[in-house]
Amino acid sequence: MASVRQFQVTFDCAEPERVARFWCEVLGYVAPPPPEGFATWDDVNRSLPPGDQGAWFACVDPSGVGPRLFFQRVPEGKVVKNRVHLDVRVGTGLVGEERLAALEAECARLVALGAVRVRLLPADEDNESCMVMQDIEGNEFCLD
Repeated sequence: MASVRQFQVTFDCAEPERVARFWCEVLGYVAPPPPEGFATWDDVNRSLPPGDQGAWFACVDPSGVGPRLFFQRVPEGKVVKNRVHLDVRVGTGLVGEERLAALEAECARLVALGAVRVRLLPADEDNESCMVMQDIEGNEFCLD
């Protein structure tokens, strides 16, 4: 039996390109080039039926290491907490005040992009501090 070597993470959202571009900024990802025969993603969208325009967007890790992120439009809004979320690892190896400073600095950068700070989860006997946040459509993620 072959094992899976690649995967993508899919987000349901209202505005796929807007949310994808937010995550590109957060993670240093990029939009892949448009398919052959199209100069831009706007050209791709214009070629689709009106109901399919803007229905999805993707972003990729330019180094090819991280998973592809795929964003698809769905009609319903977010109602409850996500069952899966991303941990954005900005404090790896840091502890105490140094870790908190790294989390706060990244939080400030992401808030400027439209993210929302939800709460700081302080360190305890088992875990270092992390910060719960929301992206521009309210999807939870953690700064870890």
